[in-house]
Parts: sequence; structure tokens; C-alpha cells
Amino acid sequence: MITDVLIPLIMIGLAEFGDKTQLSIFLLSSKTKKHLHLLLGAMLAFLIVDGVAVLIGSWIINIVPIRLLKILSGIIFIIFGVLILRNKEGREKSKSYFKNSFLSGFVLIFITEWGDKTQIASGIFATKYNPLMVLIGAMTALTLLSVMAIYLGRFISNKVDKKVVTKIAGTVFILMGISFLLF
Repeated sequence: MITDVLIPLIMIGLAEFGDKTQLSIFLLSSKTKKHLHLLLGAMLAFLIVDGVAVLIGSWIINIVPIRLLKILSGIIFIIFGVLILRNKEGREKSKSYFKNSFLSGFVLIFITEWGDKTQIASGIFATKYNPLMVLIGAMTALTLLSVMAIYLGRFISNKVDKKVVTKIAGTVFILMGISFLLF
């Protein structure tokens, strides 16, 4: 039973470490003061996406073509990047960037994680191990990594000029979106 939690926890933790998802959460956390809301939104999205994967096992990749998922993810990343860059440099008190950190975290993770390697891995693990334990292991790994990304984003945003963070965040989101569209 412990193996059913540990294997997904370790493997998904390693696969997701430094992934686009963690970078996204890091960047969003540097643009908001409502870090708990951001975490809760991201975790709800992970729970839904990985929960579906666990429920239907390895069939997840047959639901929607991977290419379509990548195109949709790319568009979402580009939109987030443009929204970040459009944030007027003088509006430092912009009432928290997306106005709703929970919704920002949820939408970004929900849209971009469909067909992701960790979602597919969760589905595959669920075919071999206890599905509930797989979900617990996956969610534990994703929560730990998300908390680390949020704290790092918060730390960086307190040390670096907000205008620089905004330009870097917007540019990185757009570049990530373009990479999804091209590859």
C-alpha cells in the first residue's frame, strides 16, 4: 500500500520538477499577494485533471488529441503573457494582476495539464497500483512542488524590481506558448 503512494509521489515529483507548470506557478506567484488562493486554484485543477486520469487510467491520451491540447495550451500561455505585459508599468498596485489568483491558477493549470506527462503517468500508475493511493501520491508531489514555486516566486518578487519581473514573466509565458505551438 505504501508503494502505491510512494512510487507516484517520487516519479511525478521528479517529472514535474522544473516543468512548465512549476515555472507558471512561480511566475504567477510573483504577480500576486494572494498566494494561498493561487495554490488552492492550482491544486483544484491538478485534482480534476489527475483525478480524471486516475479514473480512466491510460485511456486519457485517447480522449483529446495531444496536438490539440498543445495548441490550446500554447494559446493560453500566450494570452497570459500578453495580459502580464499589458499590465501598465505604473500600475504596481494593480489590484493583484489577474484580480482573482484562485481563478488564474486554476485556469492555467486546468487548461495546460491535459495530456501532460504527469497526467498520463498518473493514469498509467492507476492501472498498476491502487488508484486512490496514486492520486494521493500525485497530489502530494504536485502540492509540494507548487508550494516551493510559490515561495520562490514570492521571494524573487520581493528582491527584484516589479517592472523587471513583469517583463520577464510576460516574455517567458509568450515564449512557452510559442514553443507549444511549434513543437
